[in-house]
Amino acid sequence: MNITSEMVKDLRIKTGAGMMDCKEALAAAEGDFEKAVDYLRKKGMSAATKRSSKAAKDGAVASYIHMGGKIGVLVELNCETDFVAKTEDFQALAKDLAMHVAASNPLYVRADDIPAPALEREKEIYRSQLVEEKKPEKIWDKIIEGKLKKYYEEVCLMNQKFIKNTDITVDTLVGNMIAKTGENIVVRRFARFQLGEEMK
Repeated sequence: MNITSEMVKDLRIKTGAGMMDCKEALAAAEGDFEKAVDYLRKKGMSAATKRSSKAAKDGAVASYIHMGGKIGVLVELNCETDFVAKTEDFQALAKDLAMHVAASNPLYVRADDIPAPALEREKEIYRSQLVEEKKPEKIWDKIIEGKLKKYYEEVCLMNQKFIKNTDITVDTLVGNMIAKTGENIVVRRFARFQLGEEMK
């Protein structure tokens, strides 16, 4: 199978992975683009999983102000060492995440952060809709699972599509940085302020 530079380039754009990794993935997948994407995801995730047991206690707090001071965001991004925290790549990632939060307005960092009552309320709404639509009860679970996936993509930062490259999620973006730096990197928290919004 002849792996062309165009194929490598397309895979790089889609995944954000390095050139050599993309070549290796395409070779392993015998030129099948989707299999190559899966290959890279598994590789990135295995690298990220290995790192996730390491404590991420260093890092940076990045800020982003939007619309002439109408929206402001603070994001805390953690890594393992001061060395990585000070790199341009890490600082740029923290800044990108703050900008993403300003634009996409997530409510939680990850799905695990959603309080159980809020999740149950969401499921209850879906059940009511399914009753209304007269869907057979045996397929409810599958439909609810699909609706929850969409809900996570709307309200959870890590599940959202990254605003600067909608081919990848924020989770993939962070995973790529973990693979690149060899350190565990964690989005710890964020705060988003919008002028005139009601206090919760």
